[in-house]
Amino acid sequence: MSLATLQSPLLSALGCVRHAFFTRQGGVSQGIYASLNVGRGSKDDPAAVMENRTRAAAWFGLAEPELLCAYQIHSATAHIVDRGWSAPPQGDALVTRTPGLALGALSADCAPILIADAQAGVVASVHAGWRGALGGVIASAVAAMVELGASPAAMVAAVGPCIGPRSYEVGLEFEARFLAEAPATAAHFAPAPVDDKRLFDLPGFVLRRLSEAGVGQGEWIGADTCADEAAFFSNRRAVHRGEGDYGRLLSAIMLER
Repeated sequence: MSLATLQSPLLSALGCVRHAFFTRQGGVSQGIYASLNVGRGSKDDPAAVMENRTRAAAWFGLAEPELLCAYQIHSATAHIVDRGWSAPPQGDALVTRTPGLALGALSADCAPILIADAQAGVVASVHAGWRGALGGVIASAVAAMVELGASPAAMVAAVGPCIGPRSYEVGLEFEARFLAEAPATAAHFAPAPVDDKRLFDLPGFVLRRLSEAGVGQGEWIGADTCADEAAFFSNRRAVHRGEGDYGRLLSAIMLER
């Protein structure tokens, strides 16, 4: 099975940037990890994860060590990188102006974000769950890009497959925390079928954060990880089924050499 990827129209229009939102299809993992699980932090066979990463890197024309993914911790930490590493740093955003490095974000309901300023030649990958998005990871990534010469107004951002607004049921305490820290987020909550629950629009909130950071253009590609089992891994779906673990999707961006 070949690797199946989704594309952002906004990013695809940029000539010097290559990107992909990979689905779960085209890998070698088995069982609950079938098939393109790239999560080293999962309980999957490490050899299968490495083969999946190798296939994803090859999609970019790269060797596996040139596919860079941070050790994600739901933080606001962004790293500027210009080469590969033997051990990934802890953080949730990677930024570079070095061609030929694919910057990746892993997800399984959290929002992966790929950002590019084609004129300045700077790209970023961001892992934004609700904690990171609320805590400032998007602003950190944009600030790191500016440090390398990018302009927020010239940036184009795409939010990849993540849990959608009709799938993300949360408690009232979740809503209260958001409203206390960012009152304008009230627009991203809707009534749920159960009175003591709300539906949260994570991609909408992420797009708000991108706009607040000054990013010129942004879009969600519209893919709901929780609702489409054939295409995506989902932490929430795995928890509801008591599966104990789940695969991780890859989203990645690279400046062309």
